[in-house]
Amino acid sequence: MTSRRIDSVLSNLARRSGRRRWLGAGLVAVLLLALAAAGCTPSVPDRQQDLCAVFHQHPDWFDYAREAEDTWDVPVHILMAFVHHESSFRSDARPPRKYVLWIIPWGRVSSAKGYAQAQDPAWEDYTNERGSFWRSRSDMEDALDFIGWYNHGTSRELGIAKTDAHNLYLAYHEGRTGYRRGSYKAKPALQRIAKRVAETASSYEAQLERCESDFRCDAWYQVWPLCS
Repeated sequence: MTSRRIDSVLSNLARRSGRRRWLGAGLVAVLLLALAAAGCTPSVPDRQQDLCAVFHQHPDWFDYAREAEDTWDVPVHILMAFVHHESSFRSDARPPRKYVLWIIPWGRVSSAKGYAQAQDPAWEDYTNERGSFWRSRSDMEDALDFIGWYNHGTSRELGIAKTDAHNLYLAYHEGRTGYRRGSYKAKPALQRIAKRVAETASSYEAQLERCESDFRCDAWYQVWPLCS
């Protein structure tokens, strides 16, 4: 074998080896990102009926809720009551599956997903208005902003007060058109849930009064009294 041929073979081997190292490094990076994402999924609060306990377990959620309240003027206790009853604070919450012949899984009963159980059409409207870059229904910050955004629109279109958790929830579940038509009136189970949402919001409001000062100016980037 000539020296030129030897050089060519060695060069090809070097390129292949480098390509393998590059591919291997890429696969490792993807795997690490996937593991990190899985590891960063927030735990489900242990005491969901106590908003102070929820925020003590996840203090960043207080910041997200306050930010959504500041943006949309929907109170923190109502935002969090919606999340509690929609998903039980589970980022991966999904509606039940549909079955064919009672045994074959066939999609789900709706496209609802994430903390806010936002369905595809409403989420698309939201991201069209607020921007879709990095937004996720499995992110609490985005979910709270979505709930605030939707209830802000409901209040503007239907005249429901932003403090009226009961009717806000009925419109959230049925859609504004459905609420306007009174579709919820034929759904006693939904009316009971809306009543529980309002009761939870009321309890959360009273609880927050005793612990809100624990979370004000808690984040490193907040400066008292600007964040008060």
